[in-house]
Amino acid sequence: MEFRAEARYMRVSPQKARLVLDLIKGRRAEEARNTLAFTKKRVAATIGKLLQSALDNANYLSTEKNIDVDVDNLYVKRAVANDGPRMKRIRPAPMGRAYRYVRRIAHIELVLAERNKDGQSASKVVGEEGVAAKVPARTKAKARAKKAAAGKNKKKMAGARK
Repeated sequence: MEFRAEARYMRVSPQKARLVLDLIKGRRAEEARNTLAFTKKRVAATIGKLLQSALDNANYLSTEKNIDVDVDNLYVKRAVANDGPRMKRIRPAPMGRAYRYVRRIAHIELVLAERNKDGQSASKVVGEEGVAAKVPARTKAKARAKKAAAGKNKKKMAGARK
C-alpha cells in the first residue's frame, strides 16, 4: 500500500528541493524525519511537514479504514520535485535597460510504502516482473545486431579501398 502527500506551488526552485529529497529517498520514515530535522536547507522544514502529512495519511488509513499498516515499516519510496509555473520578473539595469529573471516554483510529491520483514517492498505493480525480464533480452539482441552490421560495413569498406 502506498501513501502520498503533495505540496504544490512551493516557492523554492525544484533543483534545490531535489538536493534535500535525494537525502531521504529509500530511507525509513523515522530516519528520514531525523535527517530532515538536521538539514540546513530552508526547504527541509517544508519537506519535513510533507513527510509528516504522508505518515498521518498512513496512520489515518490504518485506524479509520481498518487497513493493516505498520507505520514503523514505512519507507520513502518516491520523492519528486517537479517544475511549477514560473514567475517572470524584471530588475532595473544601467542606462534605462531592464534585466529579466525567473522565480521558480516547485510541486513536491512524497510517496511512502511499507516494507516486508525481508526488506522487500510490500506493494507490487501487476506485470512488473514480466516486463523487467523481457527488456534486457531485446536490448542485447539489438546490440548484437548492430555489432554484426558494423563488422560487415568495415569489411565492405576494406574491400572497396583495394
